[in-house]
Amino acid sequence: MAGLSLRRSRLNRHLRELTREIRVHREQLIQPLFIVDGIQRPEPVDGIQSVYRDTPESVLPQIEADLEAGIKKFLLFGVPGRKQERDFDHRFTSLQIAAIKEQFGEDLWLAADVCLCSHTTHGHCGMLNDAGDYVRNDATVAELARAALSYASAGADCVAPSDMMDGRVAAIRAVLDQNDLERTAVMSYAAKFQSHFYGPFRAAANSAPAAGNRLSDRASYQLDPARPTDALRSARRDAAEGADILMVKPGLPYLDVLAELTAAVELPWAVYQVSGEQAAIDMLAERGLADRDAAQRESWTAFVRAGANAIISYAARRAVV
Repeated sequence: MAGLSLRRSRLNRHLRELTREIRVHREQLIQPLFIVDGIQRPEPVDGIQSVYRDTPESVLPQIEADLEAGIKKFLLFGVPGRKQERDFDHRFTSLQIAAIKEQFGEDLWLAADVCLCSHTTHGHCGMLNDAGDYVRNDATVAELARAALSYASAGADCVAPSDMMDGRVAAIRAVLDQNDLERTAVMSYAAKFQSHFYGPFRAAANSAPAAGNRLSDRASYQLDPARPTDALRSARRDAAEGADILMVKPGLPYLDVLAELTAAVELPWAVYQVSGEQAAIDMLAERGLADRDAAQRESWTAFVRAGANAIISYAARRAVV
């Protein structure tokens, strides 16, 4: 058959490698870390391979191993031992940030998640009203700014508000700048959807909404999966308020949103491959139904193809790219 051949450049591995348009690099990958107050030894996260609820002692050799594997960027979730409804103590996470930066310094980039869901008795991402049916926006924003200041003062390179309150990026940026922390970046969970793919994370971070709450889920503050235009408004607002990096979460179910947002808002974009997505890949591999590393690369390639600059992935530490 004469004429154009589309298959010729696919016929062997070397040609396929030469002609690829999308490439994933370790430099793009961010590894989540969980450090839990009050546990005696690392605990595996159910459903996800090679991810643990670490102790303050165990996380340091884990990071050292990650650095040796070529992963140099991390997103830290501190899980305090005591839950409250107000007057939150952010020292546990701040102490872990300081210890990590003291040991590894500029060898790594450390972002700290900023939220209250692991701190609260009710498991919601902010402070509730007396009736328990509404997350109070401004009171929550004030507490988030206080947490972000604590984490940045401890040495975090970046703070990452994940709460989805209105105005939290502006408040955090202002308090950082007022305290000579203008070099600390803000990575906003700009388009965080009310998703059913967060299960393993909520167990790892001890952050699921408590049973019996009048507010049973997070639909009143996280984005509705059926309202993608809300994601665009949220992203534009956070960009205007001073975010340095914007994020879409989850990843694969929202590739269309990721592609639209990266084209519309000219800031660096991250995507969070959430715990349920990771568990699906790992469970398929455990049952012999998928090649784990190949499936992982395929999903990461989809994120970069949709415009992501950075990928937060539980599998970063075992990347084969």
